[in-house]
Amino acid sequence: MKATRVLHDLGQSIWLDNITRSLLRTGGLRRYIHDFSVTGLTSNPTIFDHAIRHGDDYDDAIKSKLAEGKSGEKLFFELAIEDLTQAADLFRPVYDRTCGVDGWVSLEVSPLLAHDTKSTIAAAKDLHAQARRPNVMIKIPGTPQGLPAIEEAIFAGVPINVTLLFSNEQYLAAANAFMRGIERRIEAGLKPDVASVASIFISRWDVAVTGKVPGALNDRLGIAVAKRAYKTYLGLLSSPSWMRACNAGARPQRLLWASTGTKNPNASDVLYVKALAAPFTVNTVPENTLKALAEHGNVGATMPVDGGNAEEELARFAGAKIDIGALSTELQEEGAKSFGKSWNDLMSMISSKSAALQRAS
Repeated sequence: MKATRVLHDLGQSIWLDNITRSLLRTGGLRRYIHDFSVTGLTSNPTIFDHAIRHGDDYDDAIKSKLAEGKSGEKLFFELAIEDLTQAADLFRPVYDRTCGVDGWVSLEVSPLLAHDTKSTIAAAKDLHAQARRPNVMIKIPGTPQGLPAIEEAIFAGVPINVTLLFSNEQYLAAANAFMRGIERRIEAGLKPDVASVASIFISRWDVAVTGKVPGALNDRLGIAVAKRAYKTYLGLLSSPSWMRACNAGARPQRLLWASTGTKNPNASDVLYVKALAAPFTVNTVPENTLKALAEHGNVGATMPVDGGNAEEELARFAGAKIDIGALSTELQEEGAKSFGKSWNDLMSMISSKSAALQRAS
């Protein structure tokens, strides 16, 4: 049995961290769903940038939208929503079978809004309305400015994928924002079953400390952070506030592992997938990691519910002069800047591609 199926059967959802028009047209995504037990999908500006920049799959659609007078962000979001709605339709049987627990696709608001609460709320509502699919989540970064937007979006009934979380503290802040939105819905007499995931980024921790810690600690920080967060997550699921909300009809916000492609060329290409096997979580994996997992991966013990050796591991990094709290803040801020740069690169590329297509027509 493929490791992808083993993970699925133990209760972890595998979502593909990729979307391209060719993946949809060639049946590649359909095959991943059928053969590799993929039950969801995420997207980001870098993925779209690469697909549009290095191929012609989007050229006809871009020319058509240019003829309609569309450009820039509006043009891009129409392209993205066309792809995401097709993907959402492929995952709809999963969504229906799991009663909305799984089968989701995610679309990101403009990263340039990461520090603009009001505009983020408006963009999340607008994109979800445009998609017209129940299984489309909108990505909002879990920055301090993003937290009020997460609460308001949940209260408005918009499913949210909280991104750019690195530490236990950042995760708790996002989970509390989600709960505030749910509790407000309950108080208002609205249905509280609004779906959400909280995405903790893993591999960026290890990249950040490469060369700054003893070799024996390489590729271990992200996993230790994840173990600590998993313990907190399970604690929240059994807390009185979550139990009350679930009793009123709410569904828990699931924990999601993001950035799980191995960056160290000397480490296993399925390092993070194997280490992060945990029931009632999601793992978003790059396409190459998904293929590697299906071809030669194996699944060992699941993540310990009590965090295992997480605190001992984190103490070793503290002993190596790594300030986990300060680094988590730095990683989130750098992540927001990186997402913003990727977005600007995408807009610039769409502008240049549009100009080239207009000249050629």
